[in-house]
Amino acid sequence: MFKYKVTIDTRSNFNSTTCNMVCIKLVGEQGESVRTNLKGMTPFVKGASSFYVHTDADIGKVVMIELDKQASLLSVAESWFVDKVTVRSPDKKVDYIFPVYRWIKDINVHRFREGTALREMDDTHHLGSYSREQELTRRREDYSWHNYADGLPHCMKTAGVHTLPPEVEFSFTKTKEFAFKAATGITELSLMGLDSKSTPWKKFEDIEKVLSNKKTRISEYVKKHWREDAFFGYQYLNGNNPILIRRCTVLPTNFPVDKTAFDGEKSLKKEMKDGNIYLCDYKNLDGVITNVIGGKKQHLVAPLVLLHKTPDNELKPIAIQLKQTPAEDNPIFVPADEEYDWLLAKTFVRSADFNEQQLNAHFLRTHLLAEVFSVSLLRNMPMVHPLYKLLVPHTRYTLQINFLAKRLFISETGTFAQFASSGGKGMYTILQRSLSSVTYRSLCIPDDIKDRGVESLPNYYYRDDGLKLWDIIHKFVKGVLKFYYKKDKDVKKDKELQNWIQDIYEHGFLSQSNSGIPKSFSTVQEMVKFVTMVIFTCSAQHAAVNSGQYDYGGFMPNNPMTLQEPPPTKKGIATEASLLQTLPNIDTTVQGMAALWLLNKRASDFVRLGTYPDVHFIEDTPKLLIHTFQEELVNFSVEIRQRNKNLDVPYTYLDPAEVENSVAI
Repeated sequence: MFKYKVTIDTRSNFNSTTCNMVCIKLVGEQGESVRTNLKGMTPFVKGASSFYVHTDADIGKVVMIELDKQASLLSVAESWFVDKVTVRSPDKKVDYIFPVYRWIKDINVHRFREGTALREMDDTHHLGSYSREQELTRRREDYSWHNYADGLPHCMKTAGVHTLPPEVEFSFTKTKEFAFKAATGITELSLMGLDSKSTPWKKFEDIEKVLSNKKTRISEYVKKHWREDAFFGYQYLNGNNPILIRRCTVLPTNFPVDKTAFDGEKSLKKEMKDGNIYLCDYKNLDGVITNVIGGKKQHLVAPLVLLHKTPDNELKPIAIQLKQTPAEDNPIFVPADEEYDWLLAKTFVRSADFNEQQLNAHFLRTHLLAEVFSVSLLRNMPMVHPLYKLLVPHTRYTLQINFLAKRLFISETGTFAQFASSGGKGMYTILQRSLSSVTYRSLCIPDDIKDRGVESLPNYYYRDDGLKLWDIIHKFVKGVLKFYYKKDKDVKKDKELQNWIQDIYEHGFLSQSNSGIPKSFSTVQEMVKFVTMVIFTCSAQHAAVNSGQYDYGGFMPNNPMTLQEPPPTKKGIATEASLLQTLPNIDTTVQGMAALWLLNKRASDFVRLGTYPDVHFIEDTPKLLIHTFQEELVNFSVEIRQRNKNLDVPYTYLDPAEVENSVAI
């Protein structure tokens, strides 16, 4: 008789335990145990519970377990979250670890492999291919592709939150917190009553008072400095949309800026040659159908903005054209214009930037792409695959948050669809145009910085912190993947890996070859770079475009989600009153503030970048690499915090301690 000690770790979260009858079967290289009832009705409480499984013969190395639970006549079926199962060999010399980290809610048999990472070609046990095939068959049923809207990345097909597979659902804590915040945002901001006032603001002081109900250090700075040219330019570097600005070496033909863009004798041509002129072009917004709010047609422009790096290293706007086509009724505004002409032009730009940032930089380039990466991983990678182990922490909560985003923000009744100028048909036009312009290089920050020609722009903390984070992530990914893929031929032979990238190419980028997205991998180097991009997108890039939304948008005039009056067609007529009339009404402002407040609230179960509470890797080398990765992130966090002490506007969004591991909000 041989005796195997089985230890089952139950998650310590609320409602994770069970009193159901739990059964287990051990499968070894030389045989298997019978299905064993683990002490009948013994409750599986939080933490470790140990039992013994007996066999008539030595079953050899334990390579798989089969786990199920059944309700008895005296109990109801309960959900149970299992962290891991450990099986100790009869001679007590070997512990076989089986990562689980999922809910078991049904009465079906669930199979889990021993924790050593195995590619398909390494999986030589006769049950290896069978278990991989069975797991992926089930996964492809659970995670099927859905065409949410033409011209957009495909998403996961689901009928609702409660039909999501248990392993991708929010935790109980996350569910309750999110529902509470979504339902009480306006109350929490102390704005009750204002959400029903469909009238314009009469004074800027009234808007300032509203912000005072919930303010941050940066929102207070915004309130004081939003009118200033230097702060307007600064936001292109370190605000919510830091990926639009690019160096301008030749003026666009549709932007006929003349010498009035500069005071004195300074030559625009010389400044461009010296690398001091930068351009922001909102062409994706051109001609989109705008929203109707409260029965009134809203307005959105597609501006071109020229900025100058001054000798004292500030970035200031020097010319703004609000529409793409030059015309007599489309004047080019400059800082020398009347105060409210210039401020109104900048306000139209800031509103355009809100819509561009929300739809392209944020929703498309992080949320929708993260969903593609996640669904493809779950469809093509069994749990035992090293890439699954590496990437699954970066998929946490993404599928559920995206479902909620579509329902709460961009559906017909969603906040964005109801209150943003591009809500409705225009929203999908912008998303479609944006996807067609997304390139692989633009998703890889070292390539993107080079292609935009912004390597030497001063005070560009998004660039500095982003490049450093990319390097830290790349080093980690390279170490892990090179441990499993020694040669390029290993990459070519991995069918599961190739299926993963093929799915991303087809369903994420709609097989657009001009995107530069690979549809297969030929080398280890190619794979490492792409996986680095995936982790960076799901963590750092999302933090960069999400975490500052309330900071920079809580004071509405700096970031209006819609504008009620058309853009000016001539100069000399704008006033403070006309600007206030152009801004969104009180109720729209309040709804926007509540949405941004929700998106900026950190959950109590926030998991920061590089933190892996679920231990998927059991080999010493990847565990050591994870430890080194974490140390480097901590050291970098210290550097950022030291730098920020000397900044009027600290840049915290890419501080590793503030970056979440996945798109979870």
